[in-house]
Amino acid sequence: MKKIYYPMLALAAGVTFTSCESQLDIPQKATVTVSTFYENDEDCEQALTSAYEGFALYTESRGNGEGPGIYTPAKVLANHPGDDVNYGGGNYGDHEFGGSVDEFRYKHTPEAIDFHYKFLYFSIYRCNLLLDNYPNPSTPFQKQAVAEARVLRAYNFFLLACYWGQPPFIDHVIDRAAQPTNSEMTQKQYFEWVAKECETALNDLTERKSKNDKEGAYRVTKGFANALAGKAYMFAGQFDKAKTALFRVIESGKYELVPGDQFANLFHVEGDGSPEKIFEVNFKYNKSTDWWGGVGIHSTWMEANCFNWRAGNFKENPNKKYCGIDGWGSIGIPEWYGKAFAINDNGGEDVDYKSDRFKASIMHIDDAIYATSGIAGMEYQNEELNNMSLEAKKASKQIGISDPVQGLYGQSFYLPFKMIMRASDCNDGGQHGDNGRLNNVIVMRYAEVLLNYAECCIRTNEPEKALPIIQEIQTRAGSKTHATVADMSTLIKEKSFELWFEGCRYQDIMRWNEDPVTKNLPEVVAAIEHLKAAGSAVPHLFDKLFRPVKSGEQPVWEHGSEANSRFYIIHTHEAKDAGFEVGWSEKCRLFPYPRLVTENNPNIVQNTGWE
Repeated sequence: MKKIYYPMLALAAGVTFTSCESQLDIPQKATVTVSTFYENDEDCEQALTSAYEGFALYTESRGNGEGPGIYTPAKVLANHPGDDVNYGGGNYGDHEFGGSVDEFRYKHTPEAIDFHYKFLYFSIYRCNLLLDNYPNPSTPFQKQAVAEARVLRAYNFFLLACYWGQPPFIDHVIDRAAQPTNSEMTQKQYFEWVAKECETALNDLTERKSKNDKEGAYRVTKGFANALAGKAYMFAGQFDKAKTALFRVIESGKYELVPGDQFANLFHVEGDGSPEKIFEVNFKYNKSTDWWGGVGIHSTWMEANCFNWRAGNFKENPNKKYCGIDGWGSIGIPEWYGKAFAINDNGGEDVDYKSDRFKASIMHIDDAIYATSGIAGMEYQNEELNNMSLEAKKASKQIGISDPVQGLYGQSFYLPFKMIMRASDCNDGGQHGDNGRLNNVIVMRYAEVLLNYAECCIRTNEPEKALPIIQEIQTRAGSKTHATVADMSTLIKEKSFELWFEGCRYQDIMRWNEDPVTKNLPEVVAAIEHLKAAGSAVPHLFDKLFRPVKSGEQPVWEHGSEANSRFYIIHTHEAKDAGFEVGWSEKCRLFPYPRLVTENNPNIVQNTGWE
């Protein structure tokens, strides 16, 4: 079997992976020359597989192999800057790869920015290899492969433009000594290019066979190309074109929202390839392959440890039976967001009703500690605890937050739940341990397409087309809120609840804040204020049975007063005490180029405000 020839990887960053080529599946020495490869459909299929593997690596958790590691850099960079996520962990200084991004307290580039930038260009490189060597595809499969690679590459450039504005535009394999400069395209023109690339590829792409075609969710199809084109046009402010592209996805009939009682499955292995998935990174693997050579490359390794609740700070870990993996609690839910979500979907904070969407996304501390029946199946492993009455649980020191120093750092009265792993997400028969997440990573799902289409209808003065779509999303969610009008305020709120921790929020806030039509909306103004306050008042969630309130402290009680509350929050600001400037400012609209990039390539112009 011939192996793909990989020229020495050259990145627009001026960064190479020379010390970690084996990890990234780049042979140290090519076994064939370029002229003996890229000749037929078999070669083309291998090149396409390589492009998909390169694309999957942008979600890879181990970062690189050249220094300190980072867990899930793509998810950190996509979600931590948003106002709906808190920096968590064991304490201040823990999980700094997320904390520095979350609180905007970095002068150069934390690991999440550094690694994500490099891996996006690595994915582009893999796509360029195929595209360069099949400039005139001669068979139907070669045309399809070229089209799929173009759309994969376009998605990478979409993210690069979102995060860096005018990054180098590398549409072919370049020499490792090359030192390209920033693109002459503006950010808007970048988005337009992405959309046009997707539309150019459409004719040669396959269509998903049906709503139940799982394989159709694992590769680039007409559905994903239209969805990405629509999103890119929307980000370029071309709402008419965006609406047309997005509607093509809707009218195809190949996708649908799953029922509310299956909403939670979307984020676990049970939901892989579901009718709602437009495109997702497929983590298939060969079980006979060793961990580091195979499975580790095709899973988000250590994600469970990173995102699951901080097990050691509980007297008894509430989600141990649910998942079986102890976590480090690196992300939290801001107080304002948990409250707004509960009021919107459930009709209030202190109510028994919980929508399907709410239950799948976040969880009130009472429901977690008391293992309330019907809430996401949470139970303790100890049946004696499960059999206790609710009143007995409220007074018991056999359960609760037992850490008296940090409590749960970065956590409010609501804990993140959407990304917590189920046992099935890492169960591969015990062959490779239990800390590799094997369910697919969502790139785009149908709910986002619907909400993007609804926004475009509102922006083009067709709110009557947007309203039934927003109502469809709310009905599936089981939300107590049902819109009677379709306006941008309604759309912004609904999108914030439906797509929490799916990589949309920060990108949208930046887009809405730059748009004269939306920047002064209360929801957008509030979001910017939340970002500016990041790191200024970090919540620690405590349990009064294990840590009574100290003299001089100003606690926030979960139910308004100590008399009817067990849990309370104390706010701190360790980063400010350490001398950091925290919180969002205008320069944070774009991320800085990695320091190693600007040091190795003087042609890269740093984004405004960064050193």
